[in-house]
Amino acid sequence: MVRKKATTQKAKKSLSGYRLMWMIVMFDLPVGEKHERKAAHDFRLALLDEGFSMAQFSVYFRFCPGQAMADALARRVTAALPEGGKVDVLYITDRQYENIQSYRQKRLEPAAKNPDQFVLL
Repeated sequence: MVRKKATTQKAKKSLSGYRLMWMIVMFDLPVGEKHERKAAHDFRLALLDEGFSMAQFSVYFRFCPGQAMADALARRVTAALPEGGKVDVLYITDRQYENIQSYRQKRLEPAAKNPDQFVLL
């Protein structure tokens, strides 16, 4: 019985809002030439294929259950980078994400629902 309790505590610790993270990709890509527009479009599609959601046209975010997954995801995002422009990758904890305030037409929107998290014992 003690072993099961220790496992449950370990699982809860690994799901801490300070260990869970969100990856945010922000970019400003050139779109003056046809090949630049295609590269920007392909980069957006690569982010969507990786499970990112669009917050704004050049800001995408995705939940990562831990640092190892975030690192692997960052490598795949880096591989998809277009030649020109500026791309920033930002990591925030789940606790910080909970405090995001979003406004639409000067009205505060309800907080976004975090993805469901499963505990496997």
